Amino acid sequence: MENKSCSTCSDNQVAKPIDTCAAVAPVYLEYEAKLRSFVIKRVHDKDETNDILQQLYVKLYKHCEQLPGVRNLNAWLHQIARNAVYDYYRGQGRLLPMEDESKLEEALRQEPEREETENLILPLLTMLPAEYAEPLRLSEIEGISQKEIAERLGMSYSGAKSRVQRGRQKLKELFVECCHLELDRNGALISATAKESCKPLQTQLKGSRN
Repeated sequence: MENKSCSTCSDNQVAKPIDTCAAVAPVYLEYEAKLRSFVIKRVHDKDETNDILQQLYVKLYKHCEQLPGVRNLNAWLHQIARNAVYDYYRGQGRLLPMEDESKLEEALRQEPEREETENLILPLLTMLPAEYAEPLRLSEIEGISQKEIAERLGMSYSGAKSRVQRGRQKLKELFVECCHLELDRNGALISATAKESCKPLQTQLKGSRN
C-alpha cells in the first residue's frame, strides 16, 4: 500500500515523502535569519518581509522532495528568496524602486561569492563591543530605523545614529583585519574570505556551523 504524507491530499495531488518534508522546518529555521536579512534589505518593510518568508516556506514544502538533491542549501534558498522578491515587485502592482525591471533583475542577481561575503557579517558583528554590535545589528540585519533603535535601547536619536556609524566603521576595520578582500577596478568589494590567522572569526564561523 502506498504511504501518503497527509490524510487530506486529494486524488490528483502527489503525496510528499514524509521524512523529506519533515526536514523542511529545521532547514528553514537554520537559514531564516539570513533569508530575513536578504529580503528586508530589498523590500524595506517588515510586514511584507514576513509575508514573503511565509510564502517561501510554503514553496519549500511544496518542493520538499528536492531537498536531498540540493548540494548548496544556502545558494538554493537564496535563489528562491530572490525569486520571491522579484515576484513581490511584479505581482503587487507597485512602482519599482528602480528605473526599470532590467535594473531590478540586475540588483537581485548576486554571485555566490557575494553571498558568502554577506555570511561573514553576523560572525564579525559578534566580535564588536556590545555597545556597537547591537545598534548595528538592529540597523543592518533587522532593517530597523535609527529612531526605533534609540527607543529600543533607551538612548537619544543622535546617540543611536552615532553608535550605528561608529559600528559600521569598526565593522569595516574588522573586515580588513580578518578577511582577504577582493576589489574591482573601482575599489568596490567583490568578495571576502576569512583569514586563517584571524582566530576569533574562525571560532565564530565554526560555532555557526555546529
